[in-house]
Order: sequence, then structure tokens, then C-alpha cells
Amino acid sequence: MTDPEGPYGTLLDTRLKVLTWNLWWRFGPWEARRPAIAATLARLDADVICLQEVWDTDADGCFAAELAEGLGFHHAYGSHLDLDGVRFGNAVLSRWPITGRDVLTLPAPDHQQESRTCVRADIDGPRGGLQVFSTHLNWRFDQSETRQHQVRAIARFVSAARSQADRAMPPILCGDFNADPDSDEMRMLTGKAATPVPKLVFHDAWDVAGEASSSSTTGATWTNANPYARLDLEPDRRIDYVLVGWPKAGGAGHVTRCTVECAEPVDDVVPSDHLGVLAELRY
Repeated sequence: MTDPEGPYGTLLDTRLKVLTWNLWWRFGPWEARRPAIAATLARLDADVICLQEVWDTDADGCFAAELAEGLGFHHAYGSHLDLDGVRFGNAVLSRWPITGRDVLTLPAPDHQQESRTCVRADIDGPRGGLQVFSTHLNWRFDQSETRQHQVRAIARFVSAARSQADRAMPPILCGDFNADPDSDEMRMLTGKAATPVPKLVFHDAWDVAGEASSSSTTGATWTNANPYARLDLEPDRRIDYVLVGWPKAGGAGHVTRCTVECAEPVDDVVPSDHLGVLAELRY
């Protein structure tokens, strides 16, 4: 007789809110955008926040640390690109303590080297450990092959990290992948093409539970509705993702809701050129 509860047993009612967002480094009116970013993060009230294009300077410190302090959060930051004392990197902010961290430099040919990274944070959550990864891949449309190499490196990084923490949840991989869902690099991660690491497959939160919101009805995170993005003369695209591994007991990690956020101006200032993705997971 089939178990009426299904293979995962009784499903968890509690939730984890995860946000990913590219902050557009110190481009455009970055000083005015700075408080708008902080206010948006406070309003969305996610438990775990993955950020890309975060600056860290010799002069006034790390923006990830500043944002974490404002929220009363912990943070992990990583960068491999330093431009005259101003670094460009990724971060994870967490409501709960971060007990371990690591930074992977992503591969790229010398002529395409953008010093991209993937940051890992081991989080001591209230219902068990989490491993969260924040990344950002090469941006050019013609560099899918490089992004595929980067995805392979990230998959190995995620797989190797299993021994670093007792994960109550499947791995959570977030970021700006600069790739559409039907690209080869994203298909590798979601099991629609050969996976880089056997049995390591991610569910795309928008595909599982995407809902139209005031920010986006299609899931696009790079959109010409954004005044900064519009200047680049590119088509609307869905290139920012919350990806979650196969659910565990109780459905831990199962995506129950996903929306696109971060479009609303704060004091007439649009916070970034990207929109963010907010997902709710069973936890």
C-alpha cells in the first residue's frame, strides 16, 4: 500500500526565506543606491541573502558587513578582483551564525578572465545546518562555453563541501548566472543535460513555484522596465536564480513560493540594475 504521506513523510510546515540579488557594484548613482539597497533588504526580511557585485574597499570597509550589521545578521564575503583598492565580490548574509566559509575562484581563459567567484557559507540554522553558495558567472552572451566550465567547477565545489557541515537541507546555490534557463550551463545544473557531478541536481525555484508579482510576471530579472538595465539595449531575460538540491526528509528544501522583487524605488532611487529572486523553502 502506498504511504499517503509520500516518500518524504510528513511535510514540514516551517519555512526558510532565501533572497538572491545583484547589487550593481559601485556603478551608476551608487551612493544614493546604498541606502535604497539596505531599505529593500530590511523590507523583504529574508533569512538568508545571497548578494553579487558587492564592494569592499580599503577606505571604508565591506558593504556586505555594513548591510549585515544593519540587519543584525552574520556575513561571509569573497572576492578575487581588486580595482585600485575597491574589490568586487559575492556575499552571503544570514540571520543565524556562519560557522564555516570558503571561496572558489572560477575558471576562465586568460582573455575572458573576469575573476569571478563562488562563496560558500555554512549556517547554523535553528532547525539544522544549511550550506549556501553565492556566485556570479561571466557575463558576455558569447561565453557560454566559459560559463559551462564555471558551472562544472561550482558543482564540484558544492559536492566536496558535503563533509564540511551537517546539512539538514539540500545545498542552496544562488546568483547571477548571466544565462537563460534553456542555456547549456543552466540545463547542466537542473538535470536537463549531463550533470557535472553524478546525482547533484538542482531545482529552479521559479520553475517550481514562480508567482507573478508587481516586479515581474515572467520571472525576468534583467528587464527593460528597469531604467538602468534599459540603457544596455539587451532583451529581457531571467538570469538570476535560487537553485535548491533534491528535497530531504519532510520535504526540506522543497520550494513553496518564488517571486521576483527589488524593483520598487526607495525615495525615488531604483536600488540596482537587476531584480532579485525571493524563494520560500520548507525547512
